[in-house]
Amino acid sequence: MRVHVVSDVHGAADALAKAGDGADALICLGDLVLFLDYADHSRGIFPDLFGVENADRMVELRTARRFDEARELDRGLWSGIDRLAAIESAVRKQYAELFAAFSVPTYATYGNVDIPALWPEYAGPGTTILDGATAEIGGLVFGFVGGGLRTPYRTPYEIDDEAYAAKVAALGPIDVLCSHIPPAAPELCYDVVARRFERGSEALLDAIHELRPKYSLFGHVHQPLAARMRIGTTECVNVGHFNATRAPWVLEW
Repeated sequence: MRVHVVSDVHGAADALAKAGDGADALICLGDLVLFLDYADHSRGIFPDLFGVENADRMVELRTARRFDEARELDRGLWSGIDRLAAIESAVRKQYAELFAAFSVPTYATYGNVDIPALWPEYAGPGTTILDGATAEIGGLVFGFVGGGLRTPYRTPYEIDDEAYAAKVAALGPIDVLCSHIPPAAPELCYDVVARRFERGSEALLDAIHELRPKYSLFGHVHQPLAARMRIGTTECVNVGHFNATRAPWVLEW
């Protein structure tokens, strides 16, 4: 059995269309939407609406963790614009292209920048959406937990720790734990380029200790200090920043 796993697609529909080539199934761990590309500030919903100069400034402020100034800039730019309508329109355009690129079958969960309410409209019959639920693939039980935890960035699908933990607890015994964010291990959460810790989940870490899945697969941290490490008997793997690598991570058994 061969499964290809991607995360942090961020608008790369052309590469996504090839991600399932040669695989029995494709798994997507979220962040389909490209709101603002920190490597190329001309790409994404934000620069499309407000221009590259404002995108440059927003990245500068957020990278420096000057969140109050970033929010002030954000408020000024959105003044007089129906924010929800503008973002939804842009996200719908991206989702139409991205969901059409999924191979069959695809098993997918949400990232922190995704809008879960829109996914059922675009998911075809070959795409299974899972969040706090399991699927059997090739005789193994895969558990899926989508979204992220609360941060100062206030991305669309951030939830409280308790709600996230409840989704993890709902999985039960699993062979492979699939999530967008990593378990709360410092090596897995630190981004060496952004020079900051992203939020990992204590509930995921507890599940690894308790359930001992063969693998914990995740993304979210684009340039992690450690892309792979063992926690007990579980192999924890950051499957990569697909928007940058254009290549899926491969799991075979």
